[in-house]
Amino acid sequence: MNRAIQRTQILTGHLLSSSPSQSSPLSQKPCLNYSPPELTENYEFDLGEMRKLLDGHNLEDRDWLFGLMLQSPLFNPRERGGKVFVLPDYNQSMEQQREMTLKRIQYLAERGVFTGWLTSRGIESELRMLAFIDVLAIFDHSLFLKLVVHFLGWGSAIKFSGTKIHHDKWLRDTENYVIKGCFAMSELGHGSNVRGIETVTTYDPKREEFVISTPCESGQKYWIGGAANHATHTVVFSQLNINGSNQGVHAFIAQIRDAGNLCPNIRIADCGHKIGLNGVDNGRIWFDNVRIPRENLLNSVADVTPDGKYLSAIKDPDQRFAAFLAPLTSGRVTIASCAVYQSKIGLAIAIRYSLTRRAFSVTPNGPEVLLLDYPSHQRRLLPLLAKTYAMSFAANYLKMIYVKRTPESNKTIHVVSCAFKAVLTWHNTRTLQECREACGGQGLKTENRVGHLKAEYDVQSTLEGDNNVLMQQVSKALLAQYIAARKRNKPFQGLGLEHMNRPCPVIPSQLTSSVLRCSQLQTNAFCLRERDLLNRFAAEVSQHQTKGENKENAFLLSYQLAEDLGRAFSDRSIFQTFIEAEETVCDLPLKNVLGLLRSMYVLICMEEDVAFLRYGYLSTNNAAAVRKEVTKLCSELRPHALGLVSSLGIPDAFLSPIAFNWVDANSWSSVKN
Repeated sequence: MNRAIQRTQILTGHLLSSSPSQSSPLSQKPCLNYSPPELTENYEFDLGEMRKLLDGHNLEDRDWLFGLMLQSPLFNPRERGGKVFVLPDYNQSMEQQREMTLKRIQYLAERGVFTGWLTSRGIESELRMLAFIDVLAIFDHSLFLKLVVHFLGWGSAIKFSGTKIHHDKWLRDTENYVIKGCFAMSELGHGSNVRGIETVTTYDPKREEFVISTPCESGQKYWIGGAANHATHTVVFSQLNINGSNQGVHAFIAQIRDAGNLCPNIRIADCGHKIGLNGVDNGRIWFDNVRIPRENLLNSVADVTPDGKYLSAIKDPDQRFAAFLAPLTSGRVTIASCAVYQSKIGLAIAIRYSLTRRAFSVTPNGPEVLLLDYPSHQRRLLPLLAKTYAMSFAANYLKMIYVKRTPESNKTIHVVSCAFKAVLTWHNTRTLQECREACGGQGLKTENRVGHLKAEYDVQSTLEGDNNVLMQQVSKALLAQYIAARKRNKPFQGLGLEHMNRPCPVIPSQLTSSVLRCSQLQTNAFCLRERDLLNRFAAEVSQHQTKGENKENAFLLSYQLAEDLGRAFSDRSIFQTFIEAEETVCDLPLKNVLGLLRSMYVLICMEEDVAFLRYGYLSTNNAAAVRKEVTKLCSELRPHALGLVSSLGIPDAFLSPIAFNWVDANSWSSVKN
C-alpha cells in the first residue's frame, strides 16, 4: 500500500507541479514538415562525373530505357507526395504478375530494346545489352530474370554451344521474342552438382533422333524459369548415352509448347508461389521419351554422326564439361551487377530518408536530430555505401573482361565471376536488411521498396550457383595456381597473384590515421592476408593428403581456410578495381571523396573479417585503431552523403516515396486521391 501511495504522489507531482525547476509545462510543438535535403546539404564534387564512373558505360542508352518505361502504363506509374513512381503492383495475384511481366517484355521488344542482343557481335552491342539489363533490374527482378533466362540462358546456349545451323534457325526469332526459351538444367535432386543430373538422352540411329527421358522423380527439371506458362522451347541438359557408354552432360534443344499447347510426351507442373519473383513462371518438366532431331544437339563441343558415332575435338571429359557450362558465366556477370544496383536502391532510399527524418533531441526543448546526424546511424549505412561504390567498380571490371573474353581469359572470367557473384549478392542481402531496419516501420511498406527487395533478391545467393560452392571453386582455382607455380618453380601469373612473387609485406606495429589511409598500406594488408591464407590452405590440404586422404577429401576437410581464402581473394580483387577506377580521375574534389570511400572500404573489411586478428595480421591495438578510424571516416563522409547517393544512377521515379516528401505521401489528401 505504501508503494502504491508513493507512485501516486510521484505521478501527481509530474502532472500538477507548476514549479519550472521540477518539470516543464507541456506545450504544443509545431507540426513536422518535410524539408528537401538539397536545401541544406552541399555537393562538393561533380555528380555527373561520379555517375559516369559508377555506371561505367552506355549512360545515354540507360537514360533512354528509363524514359521508355516511364512512358507506359504497363510500368504502373503512381503519384505519391507530388512525384511519380514506377513499381510493379505486388498486390496482384501470381498469375496476374506473370502476365504483366510478359506484356512488359512484349512492349520492350516492339520498341527495339532487344535488337542485337543475340544477332550482333562485338563489344559495343554486348555492353549495350548489359546496360539495359541493369536498368530493367532496377525496375523489377521478375522482368530482369525472365529476360536473363531467355537471352542469357536459352539464347547464349544456342549462340555459344551451338553452330551455324542453330544460329540461323533460332537466334533471330529468339531475339524478336517469337520463340520464348527457357534453360532446363537444375533438377529436383541436383542443383549445383550439374555432373550428377539424372535426365538421360540416348540416340536412335535408325530414325536419326535423340530420345530424352526423365528416369525418376528426382530427375524432373525444377525451377525452370518460363516453363510453367510461356516458354515454347528449352535447352535441356542431360547425360548423353551412346551405345551404352555415358559421354557426360550435353545440351539439346527441345520444343515444349506449340500454339500454347504442351507438346507430346512433355509434362509440366507449376513450382507455385514463392517469397519473391512471382512474375516469373517457374516450372517443373518431365520428359517421357521425347524425340528430337539429331541436329538439335548443340554441337560446338561434341557431335554424334548419323550412324551414332560420338565425336569431340576435346578429349578431356572435364574440359568438355566446362565448355558446356560456358553459358552460365553471362548469368553470373549480370546477377553480380544487378545485386550492386539493388544495394544502390536500398541505400539511396534509406540515406535520403535519414537526411529528412528526425528523432529525439539532445538538449531540453531542442530540435529533433536528423537520423544521419547520429554517429550510430552513420555507422550503419555509410560503410555499406562505401562497399557499394567499391563493388560498382568491381562489377564494371567483370563486365569488361567478359565482353573482351578470349579462350585464354575464360579461366580468369570463371574465377572472378564466381567470386564477385558470391560477394556482391551477399553484400546486397546484408545491405537491404540494414536499410530496411534503418527506415523503421516505413521500410515494411511495399511501396517503399526496401523491405520487398529483400524477399525478391534473397534467391540470388543460390541462383546460378550456391555462393558457398562458388567460393570453394575460387579457392580450388587459387590452389591449382599455387601448386603449378611451385611445381614448375616459376613466378605466379594470373588471377592477380603476381604479388606472391614479391617480398612478403609487413604491417607496421603502430597504425596511425595517415598510415591507415595510405593506399600502399591498404594494398599490403590485403595481399598479406591472401598470401598467408593461400600458403596455409596449400599446407593444410597437403597435410591431409600425407595422412592418406585423396585430393577431394583433403580439400573438403580444409573448408574453413578455403572460405577465408575465397573472401581474401575477392576483397583484394575488388580493392584493385577501386584503385584502377580512382587512377582515371583527375578532378581533385572527386578524387578526395573517392579516397575517403576507398579507405572506408578497406578498413571496414579489415574490421569485419576476423582473419586479420585470428592469423595475427593485426595486433589488438591496431584492430582498435582500425575501428576508431572507421568512425572518423563516417563523420567525414557524412557531408557527402546526399551527393554520393545522388550519383548512383537511379532516377527518382525508381526510388520510393520515403526518399522524398514522405509527409505529403502519407497525408489524408493522398488517401482521398
